[in-house]
Amino acid sequence: MIIMGIDPGIATIGYGVIDYTAGRFSVIDYGAVTTKAGMKLSDRLRNIFEDINILIERFHPDAFAVEELFFNTNITTGISVAHGRGVIVLAASVQNVPIFEYTPLQVKQSVAGYGRADKAQVQRMVKSLLGLSAVPKPDDTADALAIAICHAYTSGYQTLTHQEGV
Repeated sequence: MIIMGIDPGIATIGYGVIDYTAGRFSVIDYGAVTTKAGMKLSDRLRNIFEDINILIERFHPDAFAVEELFFNTNITTGISVAHGRGVIVLAASVQNVPIFEYTPLQVKQSVAGYGRADKAQVQRMVKSLLGLSAVPKPDDTADALAIAICHAYTSGYQTLTHQEGV
């Protein structure tokens, strides 16, 4: 199963593409989609939508795993990120890729075994689970790979949220 994990954002969107077959991981690709500060929001959203579509067309994922948003203190930043997440999910939906959503707690629990794991713990586990020589950079990329791993571990239990209209 090819899984594309996405850490949503507006300036930096991490992506990670893994193959999970017979309980084993192999990394296909990872990186980040970026937009420039100072661009109009509509231009940034168009760029994100187009770039995510290109990635989906390149890798043909069987599943699209995206992190749910968690608003901490800056609601203005959160709203921009929510816009970005919306066009990311739209890109997968337009291409009929099944979409799965996970909370940060679910991702941490799945990857590190502890829902309150810190970022460094999750990054070390991503490196270890995927057999990488170093923690992927930027952090958004490591987060996207963690989201893909989370889906791999929980895919037998997760239902298709958007395909079934839930």
